[in-house]
Amino acid sequence: MNRPSSNPFFRRKAPLLLCILLISIQLGASFTTTATDAPPAILSSFVRTVLSARSHLAAAAVARFVSMFVMYPVDTIKTRIQMKQGDAFRVIGLFNGVAGSLVGQVPYGVLTFGSYEIYKQYLLNRFPHARPAFLYAIAAMMGDITGSGWLCPSEVMKQLLQAGIYPSMGAAMKGIWEKSGLGGFYQGYTGVLARDVPFRVAQLTTFEVTKSLYLRAKRSQSAVVSKDDSSVSLCVLEAAICGAIAGSFSAAITNPLDRIKTLMMTDTTGAYGGSVGTCAAKILKDDGLAGLFAGVVPRVAYIAPTVCIFFVTYEFVQQKMNKSE
Repeated sequence: MNRPSSNPFFRRKAPLLLCILLISIQLGASFTTTATDAPPAILSSFVRTVLSARSHLAAAAVARFVSMFVMYPVDTIKTRIQMKQGDAFRVIGLFNGVAGSLVGQVPYGVLTFGSYEIYKQYLLNRFPHARPAFLYAIAAMMGDITGSGWLCPSEVMKQLLQAGIYPSMGAAMKGIWEKSGLGGFYQGYTGVLARDVPFRVAQLTTFEVTKSLYLRAKRSQSAVVSKDDSSVSLCVLEAAICGAIAGSFSAAITNPLDRIKTLMMTDTTGAYGGSVGTCAAKILKDDGLAGLFAGVVPRVAYIAPTVCIFFVTYEFVQQKMNKSE
């Protein structure tokens, strides 16, 4: 058995992990201007953020659970296609790994939201003259990076189960640990970051553009003279549609990075080299440019309905919670 401390993962990924650690330390140090003990202050701020939004987070957790569970078979089909498995549409095993995925995804949502709010407030205070939209994007990316530490292990196990490499979650955990130690649960971590950060930027940008264009059209149809976006707003359904459009477009253009992430996480023989660059090079060599877009249809087909189901479920749960209070 490989000891975690001697695992090659930590030697290969040390610069990246050190960089993330230094960013976190720098942000923590910056909070000392308002608190004498930064780590407790940051933790306290995180807890306050989560508690103040607990009803929203609870509704979001239920909505995330429902939307991911309903659409999970499509994600499994996408993984099979990306791994070039023969019968990608077979019914058996469509829900393999769903429990582990939900265990990873729901807390991930809390972590990313809480840390996003902290990063956002810090950046707005630190750079008061910068464009808020730009700072929101940076905060969202940092929130994703913070949550990725929790998400990656569940993603690794989920994809190994979807691919049929392990029969159960317990077998996957045991097999990964015996083969690679702790580092095995972070196999493909750079692929996760390489996919999620560009996806978040594209999603935020596309959503803002889509929303702006829709509001402009809505104002013209309602004959509202004011050019202020606050004069016309999006309803829940309209926001869901804009979100689905933004998510689908972002999913399509980042599909090459998603396939790289999938192959890095499920690479049990070292065939893809363990890095984003070597994995991309092998895909291009074996399958050409089209290989980077393997699974793009189910990936896009997964995103749009997931966003719509999320919004509908979120609003339903919120209304039920408000009535019970």
